[in-house]
Amino acid sequence: MLIPTKNRRAVYEQLFKDGVMVAKKDFNAPNHSELKDIPNLQVIKAMQSLKSKGYVKEQFAWRHYYWYLDNEGITYLRDFLNLPQEIVPSTLKRPATKTNTAAPRPKPQAGGPGGAKSDDRDAYRSNDGKNVGPGQGFQPEFRGGYGRGAPR
Repeated sequence: MLIPTKNRRAVYEQLFKDGVMVAKKDFNAPNHSELKDIPNLQVIKAMQSLKSKGYVKEQFAWRHYYWYLDNEGITYLRDFLNLPQEIVPSTLKRPATKTNTAAPRPKPQAGGPGGAKSDDRDAYRSNDGKNVGPGQGFQPEFRGGYGRGAPR
């Protein structure tokens, strides 16, 4: 499909900036959801072209295409868009601030409010001299008459 150069360049710039591209599988949509002045069909076909060259990976789920930029695709788009090596897609950038994860909780003491849970479980599961089972006088009675085996 013939795509105008300005539209192809806009699609490639958006892909390089984000590192990913999403498009709904709607070939008749007048505009793409992120690129307002470019038809959705041209975005899909430009990305299909990059996929056939091996520059992006495609994933399809729930009527949406998802394209992920490969390392070869990054070098190709750098050459196509005349960008320096310092500029990288946002998917490859490290976060500026380090996210604080929760500190590991200390293990509770034996006499603490939480108690020793593993000891409780071990005590529950042990059967030191205990009679485990239904008991001596247990006589199950199976009566027919229910379900498929009922007498007629």
